[in-house]
Amino acid sequence: LSVQNDIYEWSRDHRVHHKYSETDADPHNARRGFFFSHIGWLFMRKHRDVIEKGRKLDFTDLLDDPVVRFQRKYYKSSVVLMCFVIPTFVPWYLWGESLWNAYFLASILRYTISLNVTWLVNSAAHMYGNRPYDKNINPRQNTFVTLGAIGEGFHNYHHTFPFDYSASELGLKFNPTTWFIDFMFWLGLVTDRKQAPKEMIQARKERTGDGSA
Repeated sequence: LSVQNDIYEWSRDHRVHHKYSETDADPHNARRGFFFSHIGWLFMRKHRDVIEKGRKLDFTDLLDDPVVRFQRKYYKSSVVLMCFVIPTFVPWYLWGESLWNAYFLASILRYTISLNVTWLVNSAAHMYGNRPYDKNINPRQNTFVTLGAIGEGFHNYHHTFPFDYSASELGLKFNPTTWFIDFMFWLGLVTDRKQAPKEMIQARKERTGDGSA
């Protein structure tokens, strides 16, 4: 639906981003400016460090996953169907919207908005906000991005505890992404959720946080 490359390519770039965050090996290095980290990186050849250092990471777990392989194989056709055909067809067929409006609103406008909100995680959430978990890294907690990206704005937390499936402290914080994963767990479609223990989180706040939490 969001067309951000196939699972393998997205996960590969995300791992490189975490391993080499804010260096030339980071695909969307925020130190190169807001525009570059937001969208500019997609219009340029990848820095040679992204390619060279990315090759040193292990991605066999992704390639061993049959779902990842299937989606990668049929990615282009699934993009056309899920991002453009179905969002256009449903409003036209079910409630009589014109094909013109259905295509440009439910498909193109929706796609444009979702992409830019997602890209704010790479740009705004790496530049603006507080750092309650680790003040020594660039990623921030950004309320605006959290609301727009349905829970993905707790970025200082995410980079401090990248293994935590929720990408945020749980509780009453707004994180529909976590709620969705928990619902899938309830259905038996998700296993092995990893979380940072509360004691670890608190100790990290006291040791490296900026005192804002």
